[in-house]
Amino acid sequence: QVRLVQSGGGSVQAGESLRLSCVDPGNIFSGKTVAWYRQVPGKQRGLVAAVTSGGTTSYVDSVKGRFTISRDNGRNTVYLQMDSLKPEDTAVYYCVSAAIWGQGTQVTVSS
Repeated sequence: QVRLVQSGGGSVQAGESLRLSCVDPGNIFSGKTVAWYRQVPGKQRGLVAAVTSGGTTSYVDSVKGRFTISRDNGRNTVYLQMDSLKPEDTAVYYCVSAAIWGQGTQVTVSS
């Protein structure tokens, strides 16, 4: 079963940065939007950021100015650069494209 492969994440202090990576071994990304979602226990998975095949980006209001989504089509990889992290950013982060999900990556931000 094809799946996106995530890396990055971990535990940091508030104000620090992390970068998540999402690699597409099955060439799913080609011509498609790729998005990052996050989920905390007891809540639904929510959209964080997305990037179209043409490079247009969008963000949920709570991360605007702090997170940057980008894609490297040559490496079939999408990144989520997360700066000025806050405790409320703590969640499991997932990448997705064409209904194919990554395995999830825990991000924990302590105050």
